[in-house]
Amino acid sequence: MKFVIASGASEQIRDHARREHPREACGLLIGSPGNVVRAEPTANFALDPERGFEIDLAALLHWHRAARGEGLAVIGHYHSHPNRLARPSTTDAARAAEDGQLWVIVADDALTGWLRNATGFTPVELS
Repeated sequence: MKFVIASGASEQIRDHARREHPREACGLLIGSPGNVVRAEPTANFALDPERGFEIDLAALLHWHRAARGEGLAVIGHYHSHPNRLARPSTTDAARAAEDGQLWVIVADDALTGWLRNATGFTPVELS
């Protein structure tokens, strides 16, 4: 599977990760199946934001409504790994739902894409 990410969205994700370092940055991906139109940064409400992320529930609800009003959807989320590992962590695996949403992880300015399934995470191509 392949996802196209608008260049402005990928740059916004990288910038957000740089600003939040050493905390994990997180946000939502807005678009349509296979197509990320934009990224919307959210606050990280994790108890330990240097080791995990939790997207603000109010922001999640807001962006679901706003995207729907534009004929789009929240198709996933992104977060950074300040530890420089560009793959899902064991914490990510424990918390991930098998909902078909895109996970984008940014580490060292590189974006990687993942989908959660019954056996774990499957890498997806980002362009």
